Amino acid sequence: MRRFLLASAAVLVLPAAARAADAADDSAPVIIVTADRDAGYRIGATGTATRTDTPLLDVPQSVEILGRQRLDDQAILSIADALRYVPGATTAQGEGHRDQIVLRGNSSTADFFVDGLRDDVQYYRDFYNIERLEILKGPNAMVFGRGGGGGIVNRVSKTPLSEAFVAGDASVDTFGAWRLGADLGAPVAGDLAARVAAVYEDGANHRDSYDFQRWAVNPTLRLDLGRGQIILGYEHAEDHRVVDRGVPSRDGKPVQGYRDAFFGDAAVNRSAFNADIVSLAADYALTDSLTIRNRSRYGDYDKFYRNLFPASAVVGNGFTVSAYEDGTQRQNLLSQTDLVWKVATGPLAHTLLAGFEFGRQVTRSQRLNGFFAGNQLTAPVLLDGFVAPPVVFRPGTGQRDARTRADIYSGFVQDQITIGRIELVAGLRYDSFRLDYTNNLNGQALTRTDRLWSPRLGLIFKPAANASLYASFGRSYLPQSGDQFTSLDATTAALEPEKFDNYEVGAKWDINPALNLTAALYRLDRSNTRAAGPVAGTVVLSGAQRSEGFELALNGRLLPNWQASAGFAIQNAELRSATTAGPAGRSVALVPDVQASLWTRYDLSQRFGLGLGVTHQGKSFANISNAVVLPAYTRVDAALFVALTRQLEAQVNVENVFDTGYFPTANSDNNVSTGGPRAARFTLRAKY
Repeated sequence: MRRFLLASAAVLVLPAAARAADAADDSAPVIIVTADRDAGYRIGATGTATRTDTPLLDVPQSVEILGRQRLDDQAILSIADALRYVPGATTAQGEGHRDQIVLRGNSSTADFFVDGLRDDVQYYRDFYNIERLEILKGPNAMVFGRGGGGGIVNRVSKTPLSEAFVAGDASVDTFGAWRLGADLGAPVAGDLAARVAAVYEDGANHRDSYDFQRWAVNPTLRLDLGRGQIILGYEHAEDHRVVDRGVPSRDGKPVQGYRDAFFGDAAVNRSAFNADIVSLAADYALTDSLTIRNRSRYGDYDKFYRNLFPASAVVGNGFTVSAYEDGTQRQNLLSQTDLVWKVATGPLAHTLLAGFEFGRQVTRSQRLNGFFAGNQLTAPVLLDGFVAPPVVFRPGTGQRDARTRADIYSGFVQDQITIGRIELVAGLRYDSFRLDYTNNLNGQALTRTDRLWSPRLGLIFKPAANASLYASFGRSYLPQSGDQFTSLDATTAALEPEKFDNYEVGAKWDINPALNLTAALYRLDRSNTRAAGPVAGTVVLSGAQRSEGFELALNGRLLPNWQASAGFAIQNAELRSATTAGPAGRSVALVPDVQASLWTRYDLSQRFGLGLGVTHQGKSFANISNAVVLPAYTRVDAALFVALTRQLEAQVNVENVFDTGYFPTANSDNNVSTGGPRAARFTLRAKY
């Protein structure tokens, strides 16, 4: 019933908008005007990178921001779609049930944030309730705390507006997938405004047996306090889908000719996600120069997935499969409070930031392996005529049942200093991260406390008001309990965290107020990685990894009716000394040597527009074993935009115009994702 009501609400939006539009004078010029579209592809400032409102020109690191118009124009509905056009960024397969990013050679399932607050549960994130997507590259611990070694992805939420509006969208694609969205807002009374965003999606793609259903609703209230505001929000989200681990390999490459074949069991390979989240955002100007703000978030998450997947390479006409199921329940309570003071001391202008964070994350995780006939953990199958063998999930080898409680306390200070053409960003953060781990199977209890100091230093020189050169250093840490801190043993409890040091130089140029060009050259060293000790069975922290690269990005309007986003990256990431994953010299997985992308929209008139996208990804390895290569590929996309009336716009996005066969990502040597064939998505958007 809830799904029916949600879908019905979205459906009602579009006819209402169309009726309102039909009443208008059709002879007048057709112009679609919203605040989001006026902004264009270039976003000039962010409050995330430094926790203060700062022009991107004055941020000493590489930042890519996808605004609402660009997300809509490219019909981007996922993290994977978005990062395809971001230089130096790729996505991992995420085992077919979660977002997983690879930024500057460092993979993470947890470096996701919403309005600057941690969003580290494993699931697929939707964009129905966000204004923009921010990708910050390089260590960001001074701002965000632990993790974020290669960078982070932050979603900026929609908030209530002062005026009333009704908006909606409906889309369908050539696979039969469809989606309905609604976004409604209005003043409620006096200084109180409300907004509700909602979505329902029934998904499909080229893979046999694949489908998913997800829906979400996010009501928010904003109270205007004159010198500040309070925004209170609640979100409920559900996601149910088939877990798809892709295809196996053969002779060092993904197996060819099985783009659509599903090597699982649709009745077994299932994922279910449920979340209830309450958020609070409060800002208040104590004086003209002193502001206080708080961001708090409580989330209750329940995630379960079960899968059967290829576990070996194909030899002859056969390979093996394996299976397991995993459940996670997590409650997050996170809060951060900042004071921002703008003051001058002689010729120096300061933007001083001081604040603290606290959080508690309680997690229960369980795992059972699948057993096949003969009490085996794997089973042989045929490539041609694949039939999933019967599997039973039960206690035994590989079983896990654990509870963890992470308590986080942090304090930080930062100063942004300006004197003439020189700017300095200097900050220091202290984190106390305590993890209590209980093994419910044997009663073992372990505790580890890490006390982390994370510095940040950036120097900016502005040869002109619209250009900057910068050099920066940043450091992050990752406790040895990992991204999801769901496991701890006697060995890892005694080990210091991994460390990430990023050295970067770059340049930024606002070619005009609507067009920006950026370049960055970096070296990122990851150390304190686990490696086998000199005595069998021991572990030492001698492992190291280095990522080096160059990134170039262009975003904005080339002409009043022509917008573009372009990116280029050259990168290399390899193990500098042996780790438990591999010997020195191995290349890091899912790091293509070259990436290039271009997306452009050209408006032929006030009614018609065209879009074209090209992405190229060089070859990379599916795993740290370097045994399987993902070949290089180039994909071409296209779009057509039509303004039907003042309030109604239609578009069609064609993906993979030339039907290129490719393998965009992987989870391991034998869990390789296949790129989709040519497909089209038709979208109708209304707003009034």
